[in-house]
Amino acid sequence: MATDPLLRQGPDSTDLVLRVGPAGPTRNALTSAGPALFTPLALGVPTLLVAFWMALAGARASTVFVVVGVIAGLEYLIGWLALASSRARDILRVEFAPAGVPSSLRLVRAAGPDDWLPVKTLREVRLTHKVVEPYQGDYKPAVSTLALELVLRGVRERLALPFGSDPQRLADALKALLGPAGVVVELRTERSTRDRPQPNSGWTYGGSASAGSGGG
Repeated sequence: MATDPLLRQGPDSTDLVLRVGPAGPTRNALTSAGPALFTPLALGVPTLLVAFWMALAGARASTVFVVVGVIAGLEYLIGWLALASSRARDILRVEFAPAGVPSSLRLVRAAGPDDWLPVKTLREVRLTHKVVEPYQGDYKPAVSTLALELVLRGVRERLALPFGSDPQRLADALKALLGPAGVVVELRTERSTRDRPQPNSGWTYGGSASAGSGGG
């Protein structure tokens, strides 16, 4: 039944895959360790100010290095915990079980899966396809984004989908999967035109004036 690249049918469930990768608290902590290194770099100026004032106060270089190292370590630890906590709620995939005609669903987050819920708790699925088209004479191509909104028990989960498939085909596949359970699947396409850059009137005026004066 799964006919879209984002829908993957297994023996026990059909999954709407948003991000590829295993889930779990350990995995979430490990994947957050690397990006957390940017926290001490982002806070480098205050740390250097502390080192500068310590040096002015006459502290030995070894003491300054130790204090700076401790501060950087604490910044990294705080950044790691904050990043892991913020990523813990990120949804990796939505599982529908059984695979053919699902009666249950659950959200699999970076920190691990939620509890199974009856599929009828999913009131509505909204797909929003936004297309920003080039203005006349623009050499840049059109830009498309696809967003998913799940209306689940009065809570709305908004997700950005990796754009690499036909939105209509994804909507049709979700309708075929969830339609028997009475879940409404809606696809909305919004088109707009990229704003044309405004010329710098002051620069243009100045250039014209300069050219006019030179001709005189």
